[in-house]
Amino acid sequence: MKKHKLTLPYYACIALASLCFLNTSILEAQNKKKKKKNADTEVVAEAPKKSKDKTIEELVKSSKEIDGLFKIYQDTIKGSLQMLISEDQIGKEFIYFSQISNGVMDAGRAMRGIYQGSKVFKVEKYFNKIEFITQNTSFYFDPENPLSKSKDANISDGNMASIEIAAYDKDKKLYLIDADNLFLAETFSQIKNPSRPGASPTEFKIGNLDKSKTKILGINNYPENTNMEVEYVYSQPSVLNGGSNAVADGRNVSIKVYHSLIAMPENDFEPRFDDPRVGYFTTEVDDKTSASSTPYRDLIHRWNLIKKNPELELSEPIEPITWWIENSTPLEWRETIKEGVLQWNKAFEKAGFKNAMVVKVQPDDATWDAGDIRYNVLRWTSSPEPPFGGYGPSFVNPRTGQILGADIMLEFAHFSNRVFYDKVYELTSSTKSFENLTSNSNDHTYCFLGDELHDEMMFASSVAEAAGASDFELERIKKESMTALIMHEVGHTLGLNHNMKASQLFSPEQLNDPDFIKGKCLTASVMDYAALNVTKDRSKQGQYDDVAVGPYDIWAIQLGYKPFKTEAERQALLNESTKPEHIFGNDADDMRSPGKAIDPRVNTGDQSNDQIKWAIDRIELSNNLMKDLKINFSTTGESYQELRRVYYLLSSQKGSAANTISRFIGGVYVERSMVGQEGEKQPYTPVSLDDQKRAMNALSTYVFAPDAFDAPNDLYNYLAMQRRGFNFRTPEDPKIHEQVLGYQKAVLSHLLHYNTLQRISDSELYGNKYTLSTMMSDLNNAIFKSDISGNVNSFRQNLQLEYTNMLIGILTNKQGSKYSNLAQSMALYNLNAIKGMTSSGGDISSRAHKQHLKTLIDNALKEIK
Repeated sequence: MKKHKLTLPYYACIALASLCFLNTSILEAQNKKKKKKNADTEVVAEAPKKSKDKTIEELVKSSKEIDGLFKIYQDTIKGSLQMLISEDQIGKEFIYFSQISNGVMDAGRAMRGIYQGSKVFKVEKYFNKIEFITQNTSFYFDPENPLSKSKDANISDGNMASIEIAAYDKDKKLYLIDADNLFLAETFSQIKNPSRPGASPTEFKIGNLDKSKTKILGINNYPENTNMEVEYVYSQPSVLNGGSNAVADGRNVSIKVYHSLIAMPENDFEPRFDDPRVGYFTTEVDDKTSASSTPYRDLIHRWNLIKKNPELELSEPIEPITWWIENSTPLEWRETIKEGVLQWNKAFEKAGFKNAMVVKVQPDDATWDAGDIRYNVLRWTSSPEPPFGGYGPSFVNPRTGQILGADIMLEFAHFSNRVFYDKVYELTSSTKSFENLTSNSNDHTYCFLGDELHDEMMFASSVAEAAGASDFELERIKKESMTALIMHEVGHTLGLNHNMKASQLFSPEQLNDPDFIKGKCLTASVMDYAALNVTKDRSKQGQYDDVAVGPYDIWAIQLGYKPFKTEAERQALLNESTKPEHIFGNDADDMRSPGKAIDPRVNTGDQSNDQIKWAIDRIELSNNLMKDLKINFSTTGESYQELRRVYYLLSSQKGSAANTISRFIGGVYVERSMVGQEGEKQPYTPVSLDDQKRAMNALSTYVFAPDAFDAPNDLYNYLAMQRRGFNFRTPEDPKIHEQVLGYQKAVLSHLLHYNTLQRISDSELYGNKYTLSTMMSDLNNAIFKSDISGNVNSFRQNLQLEYTNMLIGILTNKQGSKYSNLAQSMALYNLNAIKGMTSSGGDISSRAHKQHLKTLIDNALKEIK
């Protein structure tokens, strides 16, 4: 083996290489150490150790604890809210309800005592958030049907709020959330009404919600409900319209609201379902697993009355319906109110309950407020602009229809002469529909009986005063009116809706027999809007208004509350709907507005089973009183305001009676009995030819005739308002022609409504003998025949021009497309007939009027061609 000789340079290179390697290792080690040190420094800088999450106790340590269904904490310094949610509340359903604690008419529906409705919501947890979800309760799915597996398809719930969890107690299983936005915003319910389409820029409007001014006014917490009163402030920097005198500052308007979160009742309440033959308020529910043509499971609203002794025919309830008379109630009316409420015990006795209704008086030192949902309260107000004379709402469990609470609002104006006579005239004579007088055309929970009863009471008092009535009789009118109003509003709180057909029970002769009507309900039901019984022959005057519940009321309460042993027993009672005393028709059927509904018996402000005769008597009574009006209602040393008030009152009574008569023309009687039911009548029967002709003749005499609205000539000189500083309507002269034409237009608006004319033609196919051609010809003659060849007075000129323009409108304007060809043909025929009747006779004013008519018709005919 050959050996190499290692020289010195070789060893030098090895040594040098080793040294370099050693230096590199040392440098790398130093760099690693340096990097580690830097890395440690960076970790400390970028990710410091987190502080411990605050506990519920720490977050609420400066707050006041208010225990109840949902425990509330309110910060004692800032007033902010926090709420506890327990794990066993997650996934559960609760009921939300709200009502207006206080507000102003200017803000729309925001008036004291107005119920905002109730809904079901569920509390859910989504990761680190608590959510409040409104449940859709409009549908039912049979759980035994496979379709129930798709019960949520295409149905929307509503996520009202999703709030981050502030703290969680694992041991106690509690979640804490901030609750300010739940209550200080419009989270649970909309408070401010949406802007009305087409509203004038100068119309009063409240501003936007000002969260800096909105605040909690009070918190009341109980095991079964959490109540919160909140003042919402709506602000805007400037306003064109500052509102009425009720608004101190139109830029800042307060609406106070009670919010209630209620535990879902856990009881044995049995829902009952609606039947079209009786009138209960309902929660509408559609059965989506039913193949029926009427798949309805509409829940009627009723209290959970249970007998203490179910084995007895008559037993007290375990828990009666207790009413509290608010301590703001005038002392002189408390006993009358109590009597009115307790009248309903007569109906409940027929349903098997003794003392179902209990009445107490709120002590002056009571610690609870009328807004507390645990108390049913008869409340009193004296509002600047009374929205109604009485209002009886209730709120329910939407899942079952069980009534959970109720109140009744009463206005002191009902017993005063504080009437806005121009308002009386406007609402009676205008062609506006009834729905336009309410804030929600589909919401029939509003009750305007107090308004109508107020006018009726003033009319009855005026008639009695003119006849020299004693103070005792005048007080009796008030007491009977109050009793009727209380019974009516209590009826609403028991679940009953209106029965506008009930006035058909008695004949005019029976109502004019004081002995026959004594102590009775003057109609089949106190749920009607019947006129007061004021007789034309004053020697026959008896009872003015209802002092007892009616036979329909007793029957309806049995259907809602009687513990039936079998379904057959319930059906047997329902089949009594064909009895005359059980007659029924509600707001959906009533004919207050032109062209609305079809049955003239379902109406307001009428009386007796011969409404045409009754209406003629009411008009003649008003005309008789008008003759001596100035003598009877002018008082030495006082202004003529009282005289003016009674004049407009009598005039509006005539207008209202005329509307009642007009509904018989083209009317169709409606029956709701079931197929094969004993006493069954066909659903639709047109009003007889005799009654339709009788109605037209009455309108010709009392509405359209040249002397229909005659009054003593010197009366107009005295219809003066009392001046009040600068708060005075100008020009102040009475608008006599406008007023009279308003009454006549209201009648014409119904007779010439496209629905009325269509119905006259259609009903000829099923029994109507008063044909469209005959009716239109009779109407033409009523308005023109008596004076067209001579002088035409100013009232008739107004009427004839208005009628002619309506006929032209049927042919030419946008409404024309809604009229049938048959109606348009008769309108054209009548226009040509009017043109042929107009001669050049009469004074200058009459000749000018006739030339005006001819010109209008000629121009219209040219347009049609």
